[in-house]
Amino acid sequence: MSFELWLVYLVAAVGLSFAPGPNGLLALTHGARFGLQRTLFTVLGGALGFLLLIAVSLAGMGALLAASERSFMVAKMVGAAYLAYLGLRLSMAPAQPIAVVSEGEDVPGASGFRLFVQGFLVAATNPKGIVFFAAFLPQFIVPGVPFWTQLAVFGGTFVVVEVLYEAMLAALAQRIAPWLGDHTRWFNRVTGGVFVAFGVALANAHR
Repeated sequence: MSFELWLVYLVAAVGLSFAPGPNGLLALTHGARFGLQRTLFTVLGGALGFLLLIAVSLAGMGALLAASERSFMVAKMVGAAYLAYLGLRLSMAPAQPIAVVSEGEDVPGASGFRLFVQGFLVAATNPKGIVFFAAFLPQFIVPGVPFWTQLAVFGGTFVVVEVLYEAMLAALAQRIAPWLGDHTRWFNRVTGGVFVAFGVALANAHR
């Protein structure tokens, strides 16, 4: 791949990352509740999920998913159900003051592993992501280049951009956490409602 083509892909990746989506919202929510340092687990989980989507798309599964109505339906309903579950759980959370978790503090639901898994599942259960990458990546694929080389370039570039963007959101959320502490119920209901809306939109999405 030429440097000029990579720059075009980089600009496109930045635009994709900055588009509102469930992983960005999750990073924002966890940043306010758990702080930047712990939310990095969420961000890295999402990054792994996106890398998996890119790998699947490069391997041709994206085109297969787009061609199979039943497979797409099953995949999107699983993703929609998980987003709705997260949203409802957050919406019904008690209105406790938001306080950023201190390093080493043991808080239920805030373990690094659990946050990592949440980030991964939100990214990996979105079939629209697979279909989108399947339609987007072929514009940049260079024929004859090995799969692993292209995954390193395309996946690595997008993951770095996404990690930086979500970390920025988490850091911003951590800074405004004291203000959110006076509006906990509002914060929980709005962010939970947005997660449910993402789930509904995904459930009604067409290829």
